[in-house]
Amino acid sequence: MSHARFFLPALLALAPLAAMAEPADYRLDPVHTQIVFNVEHNGFSRSFGRLKISEGSLRFDPDDWSKSSLQVTVNLDSLDMGDADWNKAVKGASLLDTARAATARYVSESVEKRSDTEGTVHGKFTLRGVTVPLDIPFRVNRVGRTIYGLHTVAGFSSSFTLDRTVFGMTSNRNSIGTEVTVWLEAEAIRGGEKPSPTTKEPTDAPTQ
Repeated sequence: MSHARFFLPALLALAPLAAMAEPADYRLDPVHTQIVFNVEHNGFSRSFGRLKISEGSLRFDPDDWSKSSLQVTVNLDSLDMGDADWNKAVKGASLLDTARAATARYVSESVEKRSDTEGTVHGKFTLRGVTVPLDIPFRVNRVGRTIYGLHTVAGFSSSFTLDRTVFGMTSNRNSIGTEVTVWLEAEAIRGGEKPSPTTKEPTDAPTQ
């Protein structure tokens, strides 16, 4: 009986640690997830654009990255090139063709850990109805509670390149580059957590 008296508290103390070792489910935060890309324009400069995610889910196990996974849907209609005419041209049938396919989607197949903070997601990317393998290198910036304890966040950074012609975007080769560089800054909120109604960040800025 004396052994049980000490053993039970020990088990209860270890339970939170065991839970932390399990893969955790996150949802991508659309406010703090940024997709930025650029492409060469006539050799004069590189034009920048932004896209927003429609939805995204992440499973991340900090102790075993091979148990992690990612699914992201990108809203192509959210394209912002900084000019209405430029937006219309890039959304047109010869390029993104958003009238036919208004979203792009990435689904992971495996996650490879390369160092304590860097890894690669191996998966499939679908754009304009064309699905191709795509490896996305990434860096884990931080996993933890926000400064005011509003929720648990996992933050990541990534950059990679795409060849637009692989997806059937073969027009305008003389004026628009074929290689597109993509930057991704992502924050994901664990378990769909929401800020406590009694907890507010003491600032005039929106609660982050």
